[in-house]
Amino acid sequence: MNIAANVGPALALEVADADSIAELRHQAEGCTRCDLYRNATQIVFGEGSVKAEIVLIGEQPGDQEDLTGRPFVGPAGRLLDHCLDEAGLDRQRCFVTNAVKHFKFTSRGKRRLHSKPNAGEIRRCAWWLGAELNILQPKLVVTLGASALYALLGPKAKLTPERGHILHPANRPPILVTIHPSYLLRIRDKEEQQRQRREFVSDLHKAAAFRPS
Repeated sequence: MNIAANVGPALALEVADADSIAELRHQAEGCTRCDLYRNATQIVFGEGSVKAEIVLIGEQPGDQEDLTGRPFVGPAGRLLDHCLDEAGLDRQRCFVTNAVKHFKFTSRGKRRLHSKPNAGEIRRCAWWLGAELNILQPKLVVTLGASALYALLGPKAKLTPERGHILHPANRPPILVTIHPSYLLRIRDKEEQQRQRREFVSDLHKAAAFRPS
């Protein structure tokens, strides 16, 4: 069954002209394609082996990622590492990045609170995401959350009905759909949190076991 037929065509990602991730990262340091660069500390680009088989795409960097310049190093990133271990997926097989490369936030006193990137910001940052995928040529992409799924497949792709499925859109690597680990951190009910975590680990296990046909 071609599950991707249910979500419509993939977005036509713009692609920056670069031959390596290092060159692409250097180009991205001066990015002004949307206004998020104005308040962010720095751009947070993807990280991992250039021979990675799997690319994990989140939404955007958080507060700690913005300060360190590295993706997935905050609470959600540490949880992701634990879940990857439980799923038997070596992070060395993965390249981790985000759909949006600058931290979008609202200030509450000294705190900087996450603010969801809008469709225009995601589309403008597709320039960099498309180039990362073009260079890496992964065997599988894992979208962590709705923003990452939107970045690749557009507004018709919905996380809940597609979660746990591997989609096969045209002109894209296969895409495994799952939640963002930050969602687990927001669940107050412990039993529900544990249930959702087990499902998340199960989704990641599918990524670990995936072999292209």
